[in-house]
Amino acid sequence: MNIPLVLVLTYTAGLTAFGVWIGRRVTGASDFFVAGRSLTWPLVAGTVLAANIGAGTTVGAGGLAYRDGISAWWWNGSAGLGTLVLAFWVGPRLWAIASSRGHLTLGDYLEERYSGAVRGVVALLLAVGTLAILAGQLIAGAAVLEVIAGLPKWQGVAIGGVAMTLYFTAGGLLSSAWVNAVQLIVLLVGFLIAMPIAVSNVGGFAGIAAAPAVPATYFDPLYSAGAFSGWTMILLLGPGFVISPGLVQKAFGAESVRAVRIGLGAAGIAQLAFSFLPVLLGMAARVHHPDLTNQNLVLPTVMMTELPLWMGALGLAAIFSAEVSTCDTILFMLSTSLSRDVYQRFVNRAASPDDVLRIARIAALTGGAAGMVLAIQLSTVADALRIFYSLLIATLFVPVTGGLLWPRAGSREATVAIVGGIGTLLAVYFGTDRTGWWDPGTWGLIGSAVGFFATMVLARRAGKANSSRSLPE
Repeated sequence: MNIPLVLVLTYTAGLTAFGVWIGRRVTGASDFFVAGRSLTWPLVAGTVLAANIGAGTTVGAGGLAYRDGISAWWWNGSAGLGTLVLAFWVGPRLWAIASSRGHLTLGDYLEERYSGAVRGVVALLLAVGTLAILAGQLIAGAAVLEVIAGLPKWQGVAIGGVAMTLYFTAGGLLSSAWVNAVQLIVLLVGFLIAMPIAVSNVGGFAGIAAAPAVPATYFDPLYSAGAFSGWTMILLLGPGFVISPGLVQKAFGAESVRAVRIGLGAAGIAQLAFSFLPVLLGMAARVHHPDLTNQNLVLPTVMMTELPLWMGALGLAAIFSAEVSTCDTILFMLSTSLSRDVYQRFVNRAASPDDVLRIARIAALTGGAAGMVLAIQLSTVADALRIFYSLLIATLFVPVTGGLLWPRAGSREATVAIVGGIGTLLAVYFGTDRTGWWDPGTWGLIGSAVGFFATMVLARRAGKANSSRSLPE
């Protein structure tokens, strides 16, 4: 009997049943979208931390650490630092606006602050990126099942995808928050137990340093090999966690501004503390498995070979938890945005709450299926995540933060920022080799910011010129 496989499948079935059971309490769109704004700070912290610790921050960071060493800390570090900015600046301000105006999605804020056109364009662009990051999570979950039982990729993708689609479709944010609490416990316990034992079994830091072909920079925390490596990852990942629609909408579910600050703040600090666990596991894999070519398999391989059977099974369940918990957050972004920001706003303005809820569930089912198809096509977690974060920061970071900081900025500034961001991103993507500092997402953010501020300055100058011409002689 394959004990690790039985444990992971039983655990997955239990989570799905629990989420569907919680979903019986969902009676309307408000429950599905923002959990009735009833989440206490521990639930906010748990659901945000579970969302942040996903394929990238576990399997991706472990694989990068296998290659580059301790500097892979910046993958989780960027997420934690971005979440702290969201906790103490962006999150409370957006929650106050959402609570007073009845906003259910970040798109509601974008329309009120700018225009319906800005809301629609952002929703459609992010739908593409959201499917990419959903695929990335499913790829990592499939890697776990491949190592455990040799399951082909499509079967692993299907098991994880069906589980998260069912429980999220049943209960939206309400189911997600409670299921994430269980997942987080398994995730943290699994990694906390696995890391010290695995590192000890390979001879500690001395054993890692003596592993075959370890680079001289392996223990340099400030090493970077380019845009998606080391400290430079903060340029791509940090802004994404400040304005991620999934995290912002989880914050909308908080019961108060205090719950937003404490919950998000606790999640950010916990992520910084967690950040070394997958990195050290990935580095430990270099000792006994120096020839791994698939970075997706680094963490699952360590769990299976460097730990006792029961402990390895717990570690693999922890990795699988991380992927599924982030999957439901991504599905949350996709389904709520398509149902409210696209359907209710542009297709059926008279849609009732029940209509919106029905469309949200249809979008969740459709998005889950599309994510599974895309996951089978893409090769690595990093490939999928870079698509999402590049689109996210190129389209959304400047309009959201600019709208909070500069009251005079309007729809024109936001539109130019989005066009400038996407245009620059595409120019770098297709016009360069995308190595070294040529990261499309970072340059897309720069293009977006330049477009926003240039338009604002020109509008102000034009306003002053018109004002001076209108003065009496």
